[in-house]
Amino acid sequence: MPVVFNHLGHCVADLQRSRRFYEELLEFEFLREISPPDDPSNKLLRLKNPMGMTACYLKRDGFILELLHYAGEGAKALPSRERAMNEPGLTHISVSVDVDDICARIGEYGGEVLDDTNIGFGVFVRDPDGQLIELLPMTYRDSLEAGH
Repeated sequence: MPVVFNHLGHCVADLQRSRRFYEELLEFEFLREISPPDDPSNKLLRLKNPMGMTACYLKRDGFILELLHYAGEGAKALPSRERAMNEPGLTHISVSVDVDDICARIGEYGGEVLDDTNIGFGVFVRDPDGQLIELLPMTYRDSLEAGH
């Protein structure tokens, strides 16, 4: 049986703010939003009830990003913390964009440019919840597809 990528989950503190960031700034497409019942979701996610979870699915170039928001007292989002790139686990999302354009507008969407990471053709930014996003030019994506 084949293995097929499904989605990547991202916990957010403010769902509308995050949707605006990913949909308007990074041009992700809204797919659907669900609010599953606390039971049995709490068991799957190892969280306490009431969770009040909403899952919003966004799509970009075949990649599915699931924004998870918890409104219930049993599962309120913890404060974000800065993670090092060499800390085990997922480190960042990378997108090819017009880097200068996105950097110029990111503050309007609650994000932050990490100026000290700017290497002239790529830079890291944070989304409104602190998630690292690597911005690279389209030429980088083109080289990946060409196998270089």
